[in-house]
Amino acid sequence: MSRALLVDAGNSRVKWALVEGSHTLADGVFVHGEEASERSRLAALPRPAAAWVSNVAGPEAAARIGALIEAVWPGLECRWVRAQAKQAGITNGYAEPSQLGSDRWCGMIGARAAYPGEHLLIATLGTATTVEALHADGRFIGGLIAPGWTLMMQSLGQHTAQLPSLDAVEARQILQGKGETKGKDKAAAEHIGSTFACDTRSSLGEGCRIAQTAFIEHAWHDAAATFGSTARCLLSGGAADAVSTRLRIPFTRHEGLVLAGLAWIAAAPV
Repeated sequence: MSRALLVDAGNSRVKWALVEGSHTLADGVFVHGEEASERSRLAALPRPAAAWVSNVAGPEAAARIGALIEAVWPGLECRWVRAQAKQAGITNGYAEPSQLGSDRWCGMIGARAAYPGEHLLIATLGTATTVEALHADGRFIGGLIAPGWTLMMQSLGQHTAQLPSLDAVEARQILQGKGETKGKDKAAAEHIGSTFACDTRSSLGEGCRIAQTAFIEHAWHDAAATFGSTARCLLSGGAADAVSTRLRIPFTRHEGLVLAGLAWIAAAPV
């Protein structure tokens, strides 16, 4: 594969990598709106042959990313990846294949490349929590989408009169015994790490975390019933560390599936 810029623009952050063959020359991550701060770093890198972009953050994000690439490497070809009916040995199970998010499509390509010949359940815990069930023969049989851990907690805070709105950072601190219960309420502190909590913030954070795990576990059991065999659960995303501590099924952590899928697409013959 010639030198390629790979860009994974999710709802919250943008991840990128400059690759050549199997080697990653450089990589980085930034939040939307901070493209200017990344420009100088990209400008110091060798020019790629083309850019391959998965964008699920909407047209404004696409415009900013396109402008950033054009500013650093004028005239560089930018290929915006879309889900296909068939690609990389995967058959898209969606009735309208193009409606599947490019991040989910690329993630499946990356997952199958990493674990060929295995039944897979790919769980990504970001702004949304998504799962994809991928048969060992490459058939994407379908998936599920739910609010992510942070979105779930913030929704409760915004739509109820007496509940706080937590983000993932604060929730992690509370659930690790570093929040408002530490040193103040012995009974509450003793419950940190158990299922049941004795204060509102811990109850909210833990309840939403368990909802995430139940969602993934249910999908994993249904995938096994559908496949007739246990699937490998791949776990990735910003909330994966926190949520995985409550999972009661075996799982494999694997970050960078979208970029891995983009690398495969970039290397494939046109």
